[in-house]
Amino acid sequence: MTTITPDGTPDGTPIPGNCAPPPPSLRPGPAVPGTLTAVSHADQSPKAQHAEKAGPGTYPGAPRPERVRPTPLADLAEQLGCPAPDAGHPGAGTGSSGAADAARPVMVTGITHDSRAVRPGDVYAALPGARLHGADFVAQAADLGAAAILTDPTGADRAAATGLPVLSVENPRARMGALAVSIYGAPGEDLLQIGITGTSGKTTTAYLIEGGLRAAAAGRPDGGPTGLIGTVETRIGDERIKSERTTPEATDLQALFAVMRERGVRAVAMEVSSHALVLGRVDGCVFDVAIFNNLSPEHMEFHSGMEDYFQAKAQLFTKARSRAGVVNLDDEYGKRLAEGESEVPVTTFSAEGHPDADWRAADVEVGTLGSTFTVHGPDGVTVRAASPIAGPFNVANALAAIVSLVVAGIDAQTAADGVAAVPGVPGRLERIDAGQPYLAVVDYAHKTDAVESVLRALRKVTDGKLHAVLGCGGDRDPHKRGPMGAAVARLADTAILTSDNPRNEDPLSILATMLAGAAEVPIHERGTVLVEEERSAAIAAAVARAEAGDTVIVAGKGHEQGQDIAGVVRPFDDRQVLRAAIEDSQTSQQSQQSPQPNHQG
Repeated sequence: MTTITPDGTPDGTPIPGNCAPPPPSLRPGPAVPGTLTAVSHADQSPKAQHAEKAGPGTYPGAPRPERVRPTPLADLAEQLGCPAPDAGHPGAGTGSSGAADAARPVMVTGITHDSRAVRPGDVYAALPGARLHGADFVAQAADLGAAAILTDPTGADRAAATGLPVLSVENPRARMGALAVSIYGAPGEDLLQIGITGTSGKTTTAYLIEGGLRAAAAGRPDGGPTGLIGTVETRIGDERIKSERTTPEATDLQALFAVMRERGVRAVAMEVSSHALVLGRVDGCVFDVAIFNNLSPEHMEFHSGMEDYFQAKAQLFTKARSRAGVVNLDDEYGKRLAEGESEVPVTTFSAEGHPDADWRAADVEVGTLGSTFTVHGPDGVTVRAASPIAGPFNVANALAAIVSLVVAGIDAQTAADGVAAVPGVPGRLERIDAGQPYLAVVDYAHKTDAVESVLRALRKVTDGKLHAVLGCGGDRDPHKRGPMGAAVARLADTAILTSDNPRNEDPLSILATMLAGAAEVPIHERGTVLVEEERSAAIAAAVARAEAGDTVIVAGKGHEQGQDIAGVVRPFDDRQVLRAAIEDSQTSQQSQQSPQPNHQG
């Protein structure tokens, strides 16, 4: 372990699925199942039944609706502007074979971009990739019962070799969202959709909005369950499904919407990443309400700079993507949207009480468990509200949630009460309580601004010292490593630099860059800086330094339950490791304090 001790104190074309123009609201009346019919699902074919017997997990990927009205492949070809496919072929569409099947038109009941997740009756979208082409896996898709293949000209010959009908377009990724909307019967039209974008706070805001949606639904006889889609998990009512990415691919997203509609869900809150907007994952969606929280440097390995990053986020505020916007006026990029760079009507909010904002927070009281504040809105509306998660930045997230719910047609007090009732967000300032006399939390902060915000927030509620564990991920933006090292060194009494998810990079190389950033902080402004490559040892080192009144924060991974080292993901949950370290420390202290037996004669 390396130590630096100072002398003193101390990160295609979108095609709308929701075409109706009315203002957003919790639509009255029961969900309309009109686009679904009680027909046999393709999974009921002999091949699918055989797969089901193989056990659960046969079909990876997102859940699928149980009932889908089959769509003629010819209709999809016409939608794409492709030549009409052959009328039929052995094995296509239903999993059966023979001459009689060859005479039938090909019918489609699903779509996927993952060859492993193909079900009988699917269109398999064989997309070009950086290293491999989806057409390399068309044989697997055909064997699993694909009805047809969507691909680009470079994959068309390999796709045709399977004998399946091929739909060839220049940019299949940009078209598969619209196809998914058609195949699943435009499921988003029956859901109130609220989308959140920005750099920090998307996950927290989504959970808070879903809490408000639940509160609104509970007060209505036709309310129904709610949905959530984001970084941590997908929720369909009370069912929880672990997420693979912040925003699912378009094929999975429309399937999720269809499942939600089928199960009576009427409103969904979801995170919308910049990757999702650029790569077409939300193609086919028109959000009733789009929210912009903030923007700070992130994903610079994907974007060419901050302007490119902002323009990606700004796509959500076009008429093709949303009907109404809710924007943070405290953020400079939010101001740009509010001042004319949004194509849709914008409602503004300010947690800092900006007088020009439509909705403002006042009388903010920040505590160790959360914050309380007053919300002032148009026409003299005043609501008492609370953020169930500590930190002034979570006042902004809570205010964003309340305002978006109001714009969606929910009473302001109902919205505020629902937000306040959320029990917490996994890995977001999540408290770990094992009976220790100090505060211990785990947080997902993994960019410079987020690290600075969470450390400043904890400083305000910490009587003693602040001990922080932080790493930087490998194969990601390397430019934030030095600034993150500097931030934790400047703002914590003890900064323990460690591994995050090094992935395919040398952990020591990442740590060297972080340490160089910490070393740039003047010695009289920085705390004690330690370097411990092994993450569990770093967490234990922070716990060992903690005394009554102190705070320990383990930042960077939050809700994640694995650590990616050299391409191998090992089980690792900061919350479990921190709790175990606290318990071990307490056991050791109790052992040392216990009276020792007297062996004298």
